[in-house]
Amino acid sequence: MRSGYLRVLSACVLATLVVVLGGCVGGGHALGTPGSQPIPVGQSSQSIESGGVARTFHLYRPQGLNDAVPLVVMLHGGFGNGAQAERSYHWDEAADGGRFLVAYPDGLNRAWNAGTCCGQPQRDNVDDVGFLNAMVAAIEQEIPIDRARVYVTGMSNGAMMALRLGCQSDTFAAIAPVAGTLLTDCAAARPASVLQIHGTADELVPYHGGPGKTFGANGIPRVNGPSAEAVNATWRSIDGCGEPTSTTAGDVTTQLAGCADGRTVELISVAGAGHQWPGGEPSPLAERVGRIPAPSTALDATGTIWQFFTQSHR
Repeated sequence: MRSGYLRVLSACVLATLVVVLGGCVGGGHALGTPGSQPIPVGQSSQSIESGGVARTFHLYRPQGLNDAVPLVVMLHGGFGNGAQAERSYHWDEAADGGRFLVAYPDGLNRAWNAGTCCGQPQRDNVDDVGFLNAMVAAIEQEIPIDRARVYVTGMSNGAMMALRLGCQSDTFAAIAPVAGTLLTDCAAARPASVLQIHGTADELVPYHGGPGKTFGANGIPRVNGPSAEAVNATWRSIDGCGEPTSTTAGDVTTQLAGCADGRTVELISVAGAGHQWPGGEPSPLAERVGRIPAPSTALDATGTIWQFFTQSHR
């Protein structure tokens, strides 16, 4: 789905038009409020106040986490929500094996303010950077977190928001956008390891940059950003990297650059893949109604990203 160039049209029905479709979310308890319950093992719904409004997120806590652990923040795409992202991208299973927490926050009206995109959050200049930093701090009050190993990834509009966080927050040791582009000022970014994943046939956030295809009868506003390779070059400059080397295996090409202080900047291109999370759950409705192709099976994006995160810390 076009993660977020999105006029947030109304609700759960339109979510089926996109790769990130999902159901409406229920409530949970507010972290840090008097009488609030400890965060349980397994899946839970949480809320905090940010910007004068209640903001919600889902959290997955594997069994037996005791010491300070890594935290992965997974940002849904436009028209999606945290519950949908939890179902679609297999991060709970990765957390069980890797022994880390996963947070799935909800964008307001199913979108994120990633700069020049998307939806109501962008139009109202919602402080999503502030919300996501506050969410990490609220989780840390309840569960010990290794602050040197806090990471963010996202799909489409969520990928754009992950890039904005990399540019404008000191919270995250590494970022991993999937099918996104950079739509905000990054002049003051702190160095961080970066892994981009992008399909070469993406029509909604084009691999080679420029305006994406309109979506829907009225033509939802198009994303118009730099190419995947240009975004990668920006981060190589920020991180003080050498020239990248390139390797290809089947449909997957990896450009890897070594950078100062042991950081890395990578771009994984998936030949023929569209606007999708490779290895994620297919959506027959998105394929039929939105003409969104099934996710490529040439790459397990979640496993690849977690492996990348394990090599990155502040």
